[in-house]
Amino acid sequence: MNQFRFSRRPDIGDKVRVSFEFFPPKTDEMEARLWDTVTRLEPLKPRFVSVTYGAGGSTRERTARTVKRILNETTLTPAAHMTCVDAARDQVDAVVREFADMGVTRFVALRGDPAAGVGTAYRPHPDGYANGAELVGALKGAGDFDISVSAYPEKHPESPDFATDFDMLKRKADNGATRAITQFFFDNDLYERYVERARRAGIYIPIVPGILPVHNFTQVANFSTRCGALVPAWLAERFEGLQNDPQTHALVASAVAAEQVLDLVERGVSDFHFYTMNRADLVFAICHMIGIRSHEAEAAGSAAA
Repeated sequence: MNQFRFSRRPDIGDKVRVSFEFFPPKTDEMEARLWDTVTRLEPLKPRFVSVTYGAGGSTRERTARTVKRILNETTLTPAAHMTCVDAARDQVDAVVREFADMGVTRFVALRGDPAAGVGTAYRPHPDGYANGAELVGALKGAGDFDISVSAYPEKHPESPDFATDFDMLKRKADNGATRAITQFFFDNDLYERYVERARRAGIYIPIVPGILPVHNFTQVANFSTRCGALVPAWLAERFEGLQNDPQTHALVASAVAAEQVLDLVERGVSDFHFYTMNRADLVFAICHMIGIRSHEAEAAGSAAA
């Protein structure tokens, strides 16, 4: 696929549902930016928002604090990330109970990246859950939770083949996963083929595309290389020469992501998960371009009329 193709329909915003991902802040400045982002995106009424969780519980307190504040100070529904890395089963189970006691009913269950970083060998904790499928089973046994899991349209970088990937995804689904959310991608044909192959493999849970707005093309391209995501030549051409022009870069990034979403809508997709990077502007602009309006803006418009 050279680039996205779509025809704009006026009712498209009514048929699309979104969710957003945040990460817990490390500093006071990052916390202020996160809450500016939450405040800006809340009126878009996402289906849920997820909060990431570091390997081995490295962000446990910050994740819990962020989730609790979302529960107490916003109308949003948070989903807490859970991982297996460097944690015994009883430790993971205790964190699940902690979140459940707060009122959390949604989780994103992930094996997690190796503790030494992407590209290194993963070694399960000797007393821990070995993979995402086991973690899903434990969550389902602990309560009637809504559970999202990961999926990889271009194959998990550690998997020897797609058959191994689909076997793991099916185990997650069979153990009680509600939906799968994909790693970001930029070629919609790859996503469409992945979903078709998943259905042939007997996997019927929704597979929600993960959308990454390109805040910094160079950084995204480098990260894509490490995690095995294709950066099409046409995408690189869109951002060529914009390294020192942040305003134009942002405009192009909004248009590219909106085109990707609208093309997927034309292919029958209705749910999207945005990796916000704790920044609101691009996500808000993209949602506006695909027809999802701020409820506050709609109310103001009705009053003016």
